[in-house]
Order: sequence, then structure tokens, then C-alpha cells
Amino acid sequence: MWPPFAHPPAPQPHGSKILAELRAHVARLERADPALREQEWHPFGHAGVDAALPGGGLMLGALHEVAGTGPDMEHAAAAALFVAGCLARLPGTVLWVLERSDLFAPGLAAVGLHPARVLYAEAGKAATVLLVMEEGLREAGLAGVVGEVSGRLTLTASRRLQLAAERSGVTAFAIRRPRRHDDSTLLEPCAAVTRWQVASLPSGPPLPAAPDVPGLARARWRLELVRCRGGEAASWVVEACDAQGRLGVVPDLADRQAAPGPRRASA
Repeated sequence: MWPPFAHPPAPQPHGSKILAELRAHVARLERADPALREQEWHPFGHAGVDAALPGGGLMLGALHEVAGTGPDMEHAAAAALFVAGCLARLPGTVLWVLERSDLFAPGLAAVGLHPARVLYAEAGKAATVLLVMEEGLREAGLAGVVGEVSGRLTLTASRRLQLAAERSGVTAFAIRRPRRHDDSTLLEPCAAVTRWQVASLPSGPPLPAAPDVPGLARARWRLELVRCRGGEAASWVVEACDAQGRLGVVPDLADRQAAPGPRRASA
């Protein structure tokens, strides 16, 4: 019996405690299971490009494949700048895996990816690049993992990278750098969510008084979405990434309608 005028202790909110534990358990499951984690998309800020992508932007926590074209296929300069621009708009550290040390860091800084944010890993050979990429994708604290791949990227290897990216939520980029621009391995099946090709184009003149002097204004790219899971292939002429990693609309094309072309099958 309680003493006179004393009140028994208030009952513990047992139901609230159980509910809090359930919420914590679900949160752990969502972090561990990509099927339960809400998918994130990162817009480019270019209306045409974002409209072509299913989520209105680049899917995060996924593998994306990027390559150059023609003579730039092996060096992949434009492809590397495109990837750096994508990662410049994401917070955090980037792991960049190279087969050989020929990356020009000031070039990455020019499109917004400061060298202080980048960890460089020189793998020495193509097979090791894929291994280091997969290991890096297990670190959920990274903003992204980039691998420069000169050899084959098989369906099995790309699936492993895609699954690792899904589990950690870290975005992965495979920059293809084959020795030949007509390398048939580029046509092999790949588990990447998107496939891109980036070609450098002559830039326009900076002054109306010099219309016949191209190449002095902001660089231009032909950006081609070769494959997109859940979307269709498309192509744009854009201004290259600026100092914040943003693509630009080409001024003399901004008010024109795109010329009709052959319709491509959905990927």
C-alpha cells in the first residue's frame, strides 16, 4: 500500500519505447538493403538533359559508364571533365582510381572538383582498377568512386560494381580508356545504369566582332546518352562544365527546336 497522499510512479510509456525501437530497426534495414532505401537523383541543371533521365537527374548510388569519342577515346579528357563536374556538385571526398598517373588535377579544379577533395589511387593495371573501385564503394562516406578502365569491363565485373554502389549509396563512374577508338569491348553488355559519350566541339567566338575566330569562348561538348535504364537515348550540344560543375546551354541553340532524328529504342 502506498503511503497517504503519495502517488504511485507514472507508468513507463512502454508502447513508445517499442515504437522507437521499431523505427531504429527499420532505419538500419533501409541503410543495409538498397531495395528499401529511397532512391536519390542529382539534377544536372540542364533542362534537356534532366528531362531525358527517369528521375530528373543522375541516379546516385549507381554505376555510370562514360567514354570519349574518336582520337580522345584513349585519353578521355572530355569524359574525365564531365565526371569531375558531376562530382563537383556532390559533397564529400572522391576516390579516383588510375591505371597510370596521367591525370591533370588543375583541370578537375577548373570544373569545380578541388584537388583537396580527391584521393588518388594508382592501380598499375586494369584488373586492379576494378578491385580498388569495388573496395572503395564499400565506404559509405565517399561522395563517389571513379575508375579509369583501359581494358574490358565485363558484365560480371560491372554487376559487382553496381551492387556495391547500391549497398553503400556511393555513386560510381567507370571512365573507359581503350587503346583503340574502335575497340569492340565498348559494345559489350554492361550493368551500368547509364552510358555516356562526350565529344569535344569547337567553341564559339567570344566577341561578335570576330565571328570567324572560334575556340576562344567556353568549351562545347556533344553529350550523348547512349543507354539509360528506364529511359531513351538522346544527344545534346552543351557548354562544358563551369567552375561549379554545371553544364551550360549553348546560346545560339537555346531558342531553337532540336532537329528531328531517328527514334531510338528504349533501353
